[in-house]
Amino acid sequence: MQRILIVEDEPDVAFGLTEDLTRHGYETQVATDGDAGLQLGQTGAFDLILLDLMLPHRDGFEVCRELRRRNVATPIILLTAKTHEAEKVLGLELGADDYVTKPFSPRELRARIKARLRQPAAAAPARVLRFGNNELDLFSAQLRIAGVTVALTPTEYRLLKVFAGNAGRVLSRQQVIDSAWDPGTFVTDRVVDTHVWSLRKKIEANPSEPRFLHVVRGIGYRFDV
Repeated sequence: MQRILIVEDEPDVAFGLTEDLTRHGYETQVATDGDAGLQLGQTGAFDLILLDLMLPHRDGFEVCRELRRRNVATPIILLTAKTHEAEKVLGLELGADDYVTKPFSPRELRARIKARLRQPAAAAPARVLRFGNNELDLFSAQLRIAGVTVALTPTEYRLLKVFAGNAGRVLSRQQVIDSAWDPGTFVTDRVVDTHVWSLRKKIEANPSEPRFLHVVRGIGYRFDV
């Protein structure tokens, strides 16, 4: 039986979803706030997550972002009363797979769920990210250069994880901030640049002529492997 996590704080909506999905052969569990949704969602015990956007403690955007930051690959369908296109796009950019706008028909939602569950399971996150002779071990949070462990600060580790995990992709400074710093932390572009330069000095043979971590003028950064 496939398991669905329902993250929804409106009792009537949560009850209706539970009743309908249970009747159609799914096992469900409800989380009534963002903190509980994040805690349950990262356990890997569910086949799909239905995630409301307007939640107590932390909203659905933050829950979605944190799950993806923690390498949770479970499909996420957003349940939203918001109709602005920009907010839907933001949810997808943060890692959601689909969205359904309230009020929605149970039949439409079940169709979306079936479509997501039919897709092949995502590959397990890589344990080690490699670039050149360097290895970033995501389990031990260690960087090894030619087999020698190099100390990283927590911020440098998070930055390198973001860059190496998005190799070849241009990331804006705001995307880097959203991925490498805690939500709500005020970080300027200059702070990002300072940390990037510090990281460069550890991973580049010549930081002034980088092989891996490049500035894309007017946009942000690109990491090449």
